[in-house]
Amino acid sequence: MIDNTESIDTTECGTCGGTVAPDGRCWDCGAEQPRFRSHVEQALAGGPAGVTDRGRHRGINADAMALATAGPWNIGVVCDGVSMAPRGERAARLAADVGAAALAARLAEGVLPETALVESAVRAGRAVTALAASTDAAPACTYVAGIAGPEGLWSTWVGDSRAYWLPDEGPGMALTEDDSGELDALAAWLGADAGEPTPRTRSYRPAVPGRLLLCTDGLWRHLPSADALRATAGRAADPLGAARTLVDHALAAGGQDNITALLLPVAAAVPGRPTAPGPD
Repeated sequence: MIDNTESIDTTECGTCGGTVAPDGRCWDCGAEQPRFRSHVEQALAGGPAGVTDRGRHRGINADAMALATAGPWNIGVVCDGVSMAPRGERAARLAADVGAAALAARLAEGVLPETALVESAVRAGRAVTALAASTDAAPACTYVAGIAGPEGLWSTWVGDSRAYWLPDEGPGMALTEDDSGELDALAAWLGADAGEPTPRTRSYRPAVPGRLLLCTDGLWRHLPSADALRATAGRAADPLGAARTLVDHALAAGGQDNITALLLPVAAAVPGRPTAPGPD
């Protein structure tokens, strides 16, 4: 696995010289470390890859991603720390790690994909809830997870991080629907002030190969359609290269927010016409 962080020193606090914690703050003085995990790239053998970047205007990267495999399954999780909540970056990293580990474990046990996705999202939500000192001081994040295997692909989500199907041929499509209310306000998230999450799932059995994209709003606000995302990513066989291209596009467009793009390669699941995506 590749895990590159652009930072002069990710363990020593730039303010007091203390030790930097996993959430990017100093254990001793509490100061945020602006370059902590400012740019991270991850890739696994077999193709799954992702890139997350702080962007040009944020002091810290509150996005997080995790990759895993379980037998024939490729697994990805992307989370976005809620900016109005305390320590959203910690919530996002914990939720991504817990969700991916739970997915891998449950799929290895032979649990149905849709069941594994819902259970892993709930487990990630409980982990984030446990971070809260109170409901008024509750870290929070959005959540989207995807898995790809021989029978197709599945996704689940809570919030406005998204999943897209990007086929090698033919039109792409969004696989998620934002949990948002009036004025695009976030209506669902993981955290103690959100209660038990109710993740939604969607599955798809493609007739052609392609890629399952998981991303945060730092990317899709610049490229809001599946066709625009596919055109920008190109048809490169290298998912890491495609993820870099997507993140670079968002940075060139202004990079107003943290940006994450994670791609899972998907083989054709059935010959002939693909089935329509539907809830599980």
